[in-house]
Amino acid sequence: MTIEDWRHKIDEIDRKLVELLNERSQCVVEIGRIKHVSGEALYQPGRENQVLDAAVRANPGPLPDAAIRRLFERILDEARSVERTVMQKVDTKSEN
Repeated sequence: MTIEDWRHKIDEIDRKLVELLNERSQCVVEIGRIKHVSGEALYQPGRENQVLDAAVRANPGPLPDAAIRRLFERILDEARSVERTVMQKVDTKSEN
């Protein structure tokens, strides 16, 4: 394959990653709603550690485990941001 072929393949993978990240975020939105109703805390370190450990266990390489952990830490950070936004929107709606 040429460099352009590889770049096309990367572009395709990137589109799939964006789709999957948004699908994951939709799950986070629903979890945020459930947490809000049940009064559960947004930040749940035990669950986050489970996600991080599972990501590392699923890693066949060539990315090192530390890189996978850093990537998933960022994904989880963004997930908390999405949950926070959902909870704020629900609070705003319930005030009106």
